[in-house]
Amino acid sequence: MYGRNDLRTSLTTSAAKPAATSFQSASYAPFYDTDPQETSSFARTWYARGQTMIVAYSEVGDGAVLERIGQLDEYAIVLPDEGAELEIEFEGETSVMSGRAVAFVPDGDSRVTVRKGGRMLRLFTTRSTDLAERCVNAAAYRQPDPNVAEFQPWPDPVGGRKVRVYSGSIPGEEGRFGRLYRGSTIMVNFGDGRVGPRAADNLSPHHHDDFEQYSIALDGDYIHHLRWPWISDSTKWLDDDHEHIAAPSVAVIPPPATHTSQGIAPGLNRLLDVFCPPRMDFSMKPGWVLNADEYPMPEDTTKTQDSDQ
Repeated sequence: MYGRNDLRTSLTTSAAKPAATSFQSASYAPFYDTDPQETSSFARTWYARGQTMIVAYSEVGDGAVLERIGQLDEYAIVLPDEGAELEIEFEGETSVMSGRAVAFVPDGDSRVTVRKGGRMLRLFTTRSTDLAERCVNAAAYRQPDPNVAEFQPWPDPVGGRKVRVYSGSIPGEEGRFGRLYRGSTIMVNFGDGRVGPRAADNLSPHHHDDFEQYSIALDGDYIHHLRWPWISDSTKWLDDDHEHIAAPSVAVIPPPATHTSQGIAPGLNRLLDVFCPPRMDFSMKPGWVLNADEYPMPEDTTKTQDSDQ
């Protein structure tokens, strides 16, 4: 079902899983059209969640400080644009993050100080219950989705506990899909987007058996197209969804909905796709995950996620 020349057609398909018997609707958070859940003198932050992950989208000014005390597990920071710059303090060490970049911050106490303002994302697992309750869509996840596999973190990184920062501007390469980085809890696909509307005859509808996709719109306008399976119990059917949403926003796409996202703005349309935990099928492709040497895969790689993005 992928579009023409889509590298994901080369992914390995996992063993079939039991058919779903009920379904979760997609959840959307239009940050541009809602008040932030947290405001300070230097920062405005919106929170939205799925079953496994929390998206914290912030507009920050010079001097903003964002802290996590007693953080339970590793989290990610994304700077989507050139020009922003942060200092990340952890266990007496300071790491600088600037331009388009991804960082993974260990559990424990950490402090982020903004040197040059802009947009930033922090990505947490829903084990951070204090943040989960702030999410604008928290009510949608009071009951867990039975189709989402139980969250299990991946192994700790090689070389011990420290902040790891990676450039989000690594050039593309023939045969490599996207710009993928993984930590022990989260995988980020840092794409460049495309200018102009996506051709209606070259979309990529696909599904996931047991994990969510978090599609964070950074620029442009999108229609997220979703369709759920029909099962014998017609009372549990869900209508097709064609959600028109602009940037900045997040769409939480549940399994096993068939989905594809269509950029429709005349200018830049750009998504950041995120998965929690990391995707095994992407990780199994040699060279696709740019920091694979620092973040090992689980020892038992036979229990893979399904192969669709």
